[in-house]
Amino acid sequence: MQYLLYFYWKKSVYQNPASHTIFKKRVNRMERRLKIEKHLILFVLGGMGYFFLEVLVRGYSHYTMFLCGGACFLCIGLLNESVKIKMSFVSQMVLSTFIITGLELITGLIVNVWLGWDIWDYSDLPYNFKGQICLLYSVLWFFASSVAIVMDDFLRYKLFHEEKPHYKIL
Repeated sequence: MQYLLYFYWKKSVYQNPASHTIFKKRVNRMERRLKIEKHLILFVLGGMGYFFLEVLVRGYSHYTMFLCGGACFLCIGLLNESVKIKMSFVSQMVLSTFIITGLELITGLIVNVWLGWDIWDYSDLPYNFKGQICLLYSVLWFFASSVAIVMDDFLRYKLFHEEKPHYKIL
């Protein structure tokens, strides 16, 4: 059956070259839509994961932590997708730490400083920057990023049938 469809498509391309362009545009549009849906699913799962982790640890959370957690999870996953060289697991963890800390700073400056919602305050902790990020939490993000990297790879493998993850530690 597939051969017949392919033959029909090839025949129609030779008869009408414009149909090939239309077909390619439809395929590109479909691929873009699937990519957006995949990223949206990963964003939601990452946001839910971080939200529930914070509820488990602190006893409460805020909806902005869902957004920040989803953005962090998605960016960590995009490291594998967008970087062409194969990075070691520890290198991914280091880059993920910078991503998480950077997004935490941006989120903190918006929701805590600009909007004044006071969702968190690291002012009492040493080596903090404006009470929004601190060294202690950056170290915690380093170790938490290992879970995020493995979870992202696992979800991509199971849900989206992507390549089975292989890790090079150093």
